[in-house]
Amino acid sequence: MNHIVVHIDRPAKEVIARASSFSSATLHEAAGKKGALPSGIKPIEANMKICGPAVTVHSPPWDNLMLHEAILAAQPGDILVIDVSSEYEAGYWGDIMTKAAQARGIQGLVIDGCVRDGREIIGMKFPVFSRGLCIQGTGKAGGGLINHPIRMGETMILPGDLIVGDSDGMVVLPKGEVTEIVSKAQKREEDEKEITRQIAEGKSTMEIYGWRSSFHTQG
Repeated sequence: MNHIVVHIDRPAKEVIARASSFSSATLHEAAGKKGALPSGIKPIEANMKICGPAVTVHSPPWDNLMLHEAILAAQPGDILVIDVSSEYEAGYWGDIMTKAAQARGIQGLVIDGCVRDGREIIGMKFPVFSRGLCIQGTGKAGGGLINHPIRMGETMILPGDLIVGDSDGMVVLPKGEVTEIVSKAQKREEDEKEITRQIAEGKSTMEIYGWRSSFHTQG
């Protein structure tokens, strides 16, 4: 097995740009309510947002050497998406790695684990979505995989899939379906504008959606 794969397919830049204009929730709905990552993985600062192709990393627990390798494997605009074998109590990523990632043009980090140096990372305006902060360090024994399928929660992530994250959460869009999902997201937003107009005219949501209300006015 080739443990480090460098060449992967990515969605077209124009499609990524279109996807970036939508919220994670809208894209999740447009994708058929599929692709949500665990809600425990959150941005370390509320205003952080990401949208880019995934460079997937599977790392052994308590070790971050493969994360350093992933910085070299990624291309500008990529997002490192990292599985640390469900061992959360370590700071797998810090300020030095953030500086190295920014120098390579990497857009952000998603890790099903913890990071450290949170204040410094926020100051560098580098989007990080993680399980939280942890001061414990890691080893450099190595091992793991880059750009192989990984799983976070119930969602499988393939190299090159589009990752969109904001304060509400994160969604994974299969790279071959991004164009279709973005078109559905656009239609969904247009429909919501019409619903907003009807609410402003005095209609209830029950009436707009055609649901039967069990509420009865007492006479």
